[in-house]
Amino acid sequence: MKITHFGHACLLVETGGARLLFDPGTDSTGFEELRNLSGIMITHEHDDHVDYARLPALVEHNPDAVLIADRDTAAKLDGVRAVEPGESLDVGGARVSVVGGAHEPVYASIPDCANAAYVVNDGEFYHPGDSFFVPTGAIEVLALPIGGPWLRVRDAVDFLRAVSPRIAMPMHEAALAHPAQNIGMIGAFGPEATEVVALERGVAREF
Repeated sequence: MKITHFGHACLLVETGGARLLFDPGTDSTGFEELRNLSGIMITHEHDDHVDYARLPALVEHNPDAVLIADRDTAAKLDGVRAVEPGESLDVGGARVSVVGGAHEPVYASIPDCANAAYVVNDGEFYHPGDSFFVPTGAIEVLALPIGGPWLRVRDAVDFLRAVSPRIAMPMHEAALAHPAQNIGMIGAFGPEATEVVALERGVAREF
């Protein structure tokens, strides 16, 4: 498996013959040039996870890619497959399970939007979107949110401990002035068996 981080929550996961792009949002750059994608996966409707202005061109340049999104985002887009937790999809030969269902509360009991989290190939990779949903089964690589109005560092650590992946890859960092500070704390307090690996933007790394 090869993973490229295009900033914030946008990740390209290449596994087998599948090329899956997750959450191409407004705080991410470089994904616009991608071609030969198998799937474009949107977790939820917030702009930092889906750039409504740049998405049409990305879809046009990747005619074989299936566009997949949660029900709230799907209602705003054309040519998208809306998914719900419990569904299992074949995307370019990769097995993708939809889990979760709801965005983490931003404040108190004020309701937020739907959130589709994605588990690839029975735990090879997990993108939770803006949620702390803990899937069943072992996770090899977790895309770990580390900053945002809906989380504290201790929340990220609790989530990391609950999932206990082999690799934790920090993401959702665009709003942080000093992401390395949060990454350091998460690494210090996370499970001993988990390696925290921060990716350089736009540079692919094999796992």
